[in-house]
Amino acid sequence: MPDLLLRAACVRGRVTDVLVSGGSIAAMGPALPVPATPEVEVRDLQGRTLLPGLWDHHVHFDQWALARRRLDLSAAGSAAEVASLVALRLREEPGTPLVGQGFRDALWPDVPHRSLLDAASGDVPVVLVSGDLHCCWLNSAAAGRYGFAHHPSGVIRETDWHPIMEDVRKVPAAVLEQAAAAAARAAAARGVVGIVDYEAPFQLDAWAARIAGGTDSVRVVASVWPGSLDEPIARGLRTGAVVPDTGGLLTMGPLKVVTDGSLNTRTAYCHDPYPGTALAENPCGMLLVPPDELGPLLRRAAEHGIDAAVHAIGDAANTHALDTFAAAGIRGRVEHAQLLTRADVARFAELGAVASVQPEHAVDDRDVADRYWAGRTGRSFAYRSLLDAGVPLLLGSDAPVAPLDPWITLAAAVHRSSDGRPSWHPEQEIPVDAALAASAAGPIAPGRRADLVIVDRDPATATSAELRTMPVAGTLLGGRWTHRAGL
Repeated sequence: MPDLLLRAACVRGRVTDVLVSGGSIAAMGPALPVPATPEVEVRDLQGRTLLPGLWDHHVHFDQWALARRRLDLSAAGSAAEVASLVALRLREEPGTPLVGQGFRDALWPDVPHRSLLDAASGDVPVVLVSGDLHCCWLNSAAAGRYGFAHHPSGVIRETDWHPIMEDVRKVPAAVLEQAAAAAARAAAARGVVGIVDYEAPFQLDAWAARIAGGTDSVRVVASVWPGSLDEPIARGLRTGAVVPDTGGLLTMGPLKVVTDGSLNTRTAYCHDPYPGTALAENPCGMLLVPPDELGPLLRRAAEHGIDAAVHAIGDAANTHALDTFAAAGIRGRVEHAQLLTRADVARFAELGAVASVQPEHAVDDRDVADRYWAGRTGRSFAYRSLLDAGVPLLLGSDAPVAPLDPWITLAAAVHRSSDGRPSWHPEQEIPVDAALAASAAGPIAPGRRADLVIVDRDPATATSAELRTMPVAGTLLGGRWTHRAGL
């Protein structure tokens, strides 16, 4: 790899040259000399902003790659509208089993039911995946295929839905790998240098093969789910271990445990009942992993050097996660941390727990929260409260729940609005420098790995719309271009 000299880069408000050599930042300063090496590339950034490369700390990568090709239901405002979209697609592609993505029914005026899909689809199997990934909506043909022929509605939630989720990911290998490679390139084009992949059950070997096949646009931290925990333990894989023969691109990640549901599906586990919920059998949501299971599971992982990443959205689920961390003596991370008691904000800091949050969810779910968490939304998506308490924040997308685009994530963290409405709970906005620090690979300094992104606007002065559409001129991964546009 040739040396790379970046001229006139704006780093933290100062214009400087940056020399990259051997995959790392070798020197910084004004008017650096061109290295006397056989090969050197010189690029004039003309004052463009140079930032540390960006990470998405929560991705379901294969589902994101496939969702980009599925029928998009995210804009549908009713069950009837979804059925119309299904009927239209099946007229265009008759007889082909259909997977749709992204419906959000919490605020619909009507109720999703398989009879609606049956009228639109006949005997063609239809599986519609919710926008939050916590339920699906089946027609009768698909319900029979998955053992739910007598289900009252065809809306399958949480653990009953997980096997279906895994099945609809089973596409021909060539199709999946093509989609994954395209998704990785698209991420690099938005300045992404790394992802934490929470795809179930354990994608480490799949990623090793993918990287060997040339999908090398991003670094990957691969998590493991409880049903596959024995495998990394048997192989002696510890969190943070770099997988050999992957060029340093693949690392063993944490154990992911999903303890409750989601707000849109009304299964996030809360201290108080949901108002007017149709889920009468679970009025406070669903606790999927009770305390007597979670503690031993996390302790076993910790004994073998595997960190904990606990999904908790409801305030009771967050209390449960923090109680378990305290009892087990574990400093873990909570994925989502959406709905919190005020006491638990302080306990995050006391326990050294990390809050891994997805700011675009605050934008997507603001109206759902106002309806189902009325009177308590000041402590929902409470990023500034967590930051002020000294809690480490990590930002991500939860793609495909939100797009794998760090600029959308950053804009939501900083401005908490995307549709022209006033900021939702602006007291929970965080400064742009804090949002970047929670997304970035680390400071730009000599000796650091050259994972970098070059942008055409200064994030510190960008509006919400400008952040969301930030032009990315280039992305470097270990000093290697993974994206370049106009340089």
